[in-house]
Amino acid sequence: MSKYLLGLDNGGTVCKAAVFDENGRQIMKKGIQIPLNVNEDGRTERDPHEIIEKNFALIRSITEELDGPIAAIGLSGHGKGLYMLDKANNPLGNGIGSTDSRALQYELDAITSGLSAAVYPYTFQKVLACQPVCLLRWLKENDRALYDRIGSVFSVKDLVGYALTGEVAAEITDMSGTNLLSLASGTYDAALTEMFGIPEIFECLPPLIRSFDVRGYVTEKVAEKTGLPVGIPVSGGMFDIDACALGAGTFAEGDLCVIAGTWSINEYITSTPVKEASMNSFWCVDGFYLAEESSAASAGNLEWMRGILKDRSYMELDALTESVPAQNSSVVFLPFLYASNLDPLAKASLVGLESGYGEGEVIRAIYEGVVFSGYTHLERLLDSMQTPPKKIKLAGGVVNSPVWTQMFADVAGICIETAEKTELGCKGAAMSAGIAAGIFADARAAVEACVRPGTLVEPNPEMTKIYRQKYRLYRKTEEALRPVWQEMKEFKKNGKEA
Repeated sequence: MSKYLLGLDNGGTVCKAAVFDENGRQIMKKGIQIPLNVNEDGRTERDPHEIIEKNFALIRSITEELDGPIAAIGLSGHGKGLYMLDKANNPLGNGIGSTDSRALQYELDAITSGLSAAVYPYTFQKVLACQPVCLLRWLKENDRALYDRIGSVFSVKDLVGYALTGEVAAEITDMSGTNLLSLASGTYDAALTEMFGIPEIFECLPPLIRSFDVRGYVTEKVAEKTGLPVGIPVSGGMFDIDACALGAGTFAEGDLCVIAGTWSINEYITSTPVKEASMNSFWCVDGFYLAEESSAASAGNLEWMRGILKDRSYMELDALTESVPAQNSSVVFLPFLYASNLDPLAKASLVGLESGYGEGEVIRAIYEGVVFSGYTHLERLLDSMQTPPKKIKLAGGVVNSPVWTQMFADVAGICIETAEKTELGCKGAAMSAGIAAGIFADARAAVEACVRPGTLVEPNPEMTKIYRQKYRLYRKTEEALRPVWQEMKEFKKNGKEA
């Protein structure tokens, strides 16, 4: 009988679970919505008890249908945000998501004060409002009673890992994206918590584990709730950007992967941190890093528009886009509904509308805006690479759209290889479980066993020329609106104070 591996991937609002055999074939997948509370002051929160119970319920629904036992579990989840235990190891407060912006002022202050530049030699990453360092500082100054009760801080997947095993641990790829861990030394550094004004938190940083370590074993109590076998191993797992990249077959140094889902994640594997990149983190394989450019300025913008258009199908949206030739519309969409890769104050915009335009021009502009925003990231990474890649692995929701996939290839001017259409975050997590359980010798063996080549999409040189012209127009529009966004901030601030 095949050995089944379960991968759990906790995103910002949905937890996905998928079962794979030891050849990487997806046997079953399920998902469950976890309510997200969004407040007008930028807070995005979820009840940690509900996260745990929903994960257990999802696992139970899997084990009740599966025709064999699960051998091991791997975990993945969104990075950034903040999940906490109190000093008695009980979930504390609400879990804070990666789209939370309550601490934006701390990000802005870090730039103007020089703090962001000061921590970069330690962490090789910018300071972001959604990172634990900013969120913890916000809690210290706005909810001191809760702050003083903190016993452990970690990621959403580590919260789930604790719930499954009873072991408090923080996996290193996730922790390396928080500005709490020094990439220079590979360990926590008290100088970082001091610089961020949260020195008390140094004692709340859990023991570090690696992606392919066994973090613990399923407890008897959890087995009763989930139907899992008692004592099966739970791997350290990984940051979802690692899990998706590994699940797509990204493995060797120089491999470049683009994950275009709710976030635009652009990353490549390197043996040294890349100073030109906004973010570096540890890769799941020891001795390597991910150089990353990312933002929440991706396919979530299209989902927003689908809601306005009464949930048009993706095929209909593709058809609307194709109905307008690229050279016939100069409408620019800046996909900053949730966040920006240009300016923390940036807002989404449609620029260049005319009375004769309709849905086609607007939808095309959204498709293009998402790709152009992603290419802004990608361009910086390509400039930092000594040898440009011959192809780019493309994963995420966009690969379900042939039109969008071709647009990515045309804008980049590089061949695109689409990842296999499975739950890649779950797959990478399941592969980590297989390594931890000894089913695969290492990451290379897991990739060789589980990943099959995707579809190759070649760029059209003529379209690349057209899109590069439109990309320049996109960038000029961004720059022209920067002073307007600052005025918008002041207007909103003054309105609230009036």
